[in-house]
Amino acid sequence: MNDLESRAEILKLARVLDTAPDRLGFLAEVPAADLRAFREQATDLLFDANEAVLQRMALASKLVPAPVLAKIAQRVFGPLLCARIAGLVDVARGVDVASRLSPTFLADVAAQLDPRRASRIIARIPGDTVAAVASELTRREDWITIGRFVGSLPDSTVSASLEALDDSALLQSSYVLDDKSRAGNVVELLPAKRYLPILRAADAGDLWPHTLDLLTHLDEPLRARFAEAAAELESGSRSRVVAAARELGLDPDLLLATTPASGPPPSLDR
Repeated sequence: MNDLESRAEILKLARVLDTAPDRLGFLAEVPAADLRAFREQATDLLFDANEAVLQRMALASKLVPAPVLAKIAQRVFGPLLCARIAGLVDVARGVDVASRLSPTFLADVAAQLDPRRASRIIARIPGDTVAAVASELTRREDWITIGRFVGSLPDSTVSASLEALDDSALLQSSYVLDDKSRAGNVVELLPAKRYLPILRAADAGDLWPHTLDLLTHLDEPLRARFAEAAAELESGSRSRVVAAARELGLDPDLLLATTPASGPPPSLDR
């Protein structure tokens, strides 16, 4: 499991450092918790640079009407500067300005933002706006940004966002969730009809490692729901689950032999 989690952390660290993940391959054996701590330290260092100047800009922004400030944000500040200032402005003011920005620009800002610093603003952005941003991030295949924001969103907004994510996008985003303790909460919000399509998307897209990683962060009842859906998978798909699990040093029973919510466990010819 540490191998899977370390891979995910390396992907996120590469984003922070603006480098290719392959260049950080030498960190593969470092525990995931240590990689995460280093990533957060690097993020803090970047965001704390020039904080005094950013504080003055945030104060000055109070003097500008929100519609004008939104135009300035898009045409003058740009996404990086907006991301740096977002955690310093008044919450109501930040939400007001964000509601006037296009989903495309908000997606640009989201990719540069540290959700820990702007969590109160993020939580108050309307669900339809967040869903539109999620759609744009999905179009860009920016799973890291989607995964970083789940922990800052209320359930109602997560539900709206899940509708904007196809099954493959959901798996790839879940793999890089910043707060894996919320994985079960996210799965609880999924309609039952999505379980089997998610598993088929995993098979079609070679995403069994992502799926198995997700399952390790779910409790037994939620894993049982996936097991019930897995009983309908073709034998070739089930064989690929076994191969992926063994390659990762995981038990295929995470998916294939967990007791379903109803009925006997699916049989597996190994």
